Parts: sequence; C-alpha cells; structure tokens
Amino acid sequence: MRQLGETSPPVPPGGLAAAGEQAVPAAPAPAGQAGGGRDECLVVEQDGDVRWLWLNRPDRRNALDPALGAALAEAVAAAEADPGTAVVVIAGRGPSFCAGADLRHLHELAQAGRDPLPFLSSLSATFSRIERLAKPVVAAVHGHVVAGGLELALACDVVVARAGTLIGDGHVRNNLLPAAGSAVRLPRKVGEPLATWLLLTGELLPAEAFLASGFVHGVADGPQFAALLAATVERLRAHSGPAHARVKQLLALGRSGQAHALARELSTFGVHWNDPPADTAGALARFVEGRS
Repeated sequence: MRQLGETSPPVPPGGLAAAGEQAVPAAPAPAGQAGGGRDECLVVEQDGDVRWLWLNRPDRRNALDPALGAALAEAVAAAEADPGTAVVVIAGRGPSFCAGADLRHLHELAQAGRDPLPFLSSLSATFSRIERLAKPVVAAVHGHVVAGGLELALACDVVVARAGTLIGDGHVRNNLLPAAGSAVRLPRKVGEPLATWLLLTGELLPAEAFLASGFVHGVADGPQFAALLAATVERLRAHSGPAHARVKQLLALGRSGQAHALARELSTFGVHWNDPPADTAGALARFVEGRS
C-alpha cells in the first residue's frame, strides 16, 4: 500500500485530478507493506486517514474479473479493520470507473459449461460488505458506470461524478440480468419508475440525471471535479468516529429484507443463464466476437 504524505490534503497528488484520464503511475510500495503498482489490478493508497482503492484494469475499462473481485474484497476488509482509516474512496484508472463484470470471463465460463454464480455471488457479497462498512465510502466515478460498475457505486454511501459520465444498468444489452444488486438497490436509490426504465432498456444516462434523486451527490468537470471530491471527503472526515459506524448501523435497519432479495436476484440470474431460449451463451459470444 502506498503511503502518501501525512501532511498532504486528502487527495493523492495527481490522482484525483487524473481520475477519468489516463492511469496515474504508482510509486513502488514501501518495504514491508502490502501495496499495488501499475501491474496490479487494484492499487491501494493511504493519504492520512483516507484510503483510496483504485480499480486498475484500464485496458478493460476496469471490468470485474475474479482477480479484481478478490483484490477488492481483501482491500475492503483491510480498510474496515484499520483504525487509522476514516473514509474510503473507490475510483478507477483509465477511461472509465467500471464497465461491469468482465464479459470475456463470463463467455469463457459459458464455453466451459461452468457456473458463473460463485463468481457473481462473491461480487454481491463484496458490494454488501461495502454497503455495511462502518466508515463512509465514496465512489469517485467517470467515463462509464455500467452493470457491475453501477452495482458497485450503488453500494457506496456517496457518489461524485465527473461531467460526461454515463450511468446505467445495461445488463439487458447483452441479454443478461443483474446479479450483484441493481435490481434491489437501484429502485431505492433513484426511485422505482426510473429504475424500471433503466433495467428494462439498458439505457445509459448522464450523471446529471441522477442529481435530483440524490444518488449522485455532485457533478463537476476538470479542476472543479477535484475540488468537489476533496470537499466531499473533507466533510466526511470532519465527523469521523463511532457516530459514523452507528449511523451506518441505523441505515441498515431499513434494509432488513435486502439479503433475501439479493439472494433471489442471484438465483434468478442462474435460472436465466440456464434457460435455453434466453441464449446467454450466444449473446456473450456475439459480444466477444464484436470486440475482437
């Protein structure tokens, strides 16, 4: 894990302004610390009491594969256990925040006749852990926030977007269903009518369309985006401590039936995956062929 200057502001030098641009070169991790570099799928940086988790598969628009999913789960657990971390920020390097699950991986599973549910179940569990984290979690998004990328953002407490970001579920575009929270969290976050439209059409909307619902906290461009994100993180840092943990516990009371709903979402994905008329394998093959 990269340690940034103790006296620096709660923004990695170059990192915040570069979110949404090209990957920021990462310095080697200090000796004796777990860390991440440009060759790792997740880069962890600590800036004072703010922990940054950078999705780092820019050539795949940070699509979630088993390695990135496992790294994210490990990093979230580490942030939760660290008493020196008050706020967690999740961001992406390269052109997008996250384009969802890696469809090439799903295609490989389909070709091999393997069940995708263990992989998708692990993503769903990680997103639920993010939602339950006893510390505020901010999603700093840009580019595309689609499918599993949307499900990751939905699990965060606050979403701040760079102008030009496109957000949507998108699963139906590839004849797939949500499996890690869109069908469950999206109606609560943006309202059922808009959620229904996004789930049924796969349409992507600009981040500004989500300001009214409060799902997106703020949208800005260029230096203003960096300032907005820094101010958001600073507001959260100002009130860090046991009260945050207990507020998160209270918020969870309103989600008492959510675990069952998420399990049903996963099982419905499994039914759809194995339904011959649905032809999910064929849809994935067409996607991969179209990208070749």
